[in-house]
Amino acid sequence: MTLVEVTYQLQSPLSDEQLYQLAEFSNTYGLRRFRVDDSRKQLSFEYDASRLRETQVAHALSRAKIAVDRRLN
Repeated sequence: MTLVEVTYQLQSPLSDEQLYQLAEFSNTYGLRRFRVDDSRKQLSFEYDASRLRETQVAHALSRAKIAVDRRLN
């Protein structure tokens, strides 16, 4: 298992619907957890890189209509 954490800068705070979408995505195989830091407008994912690719994480953000400014790490 290769754990990777990626953090994104959000354009705006997440809505309840977006949080629900993220919770649904968290059931995806390989995603271990996600954290939202509302005060800094950041969203972090920890996932198993041997099971899930970063492009799949980015796709899930797009499907949940979560706009990010940039990847921070």
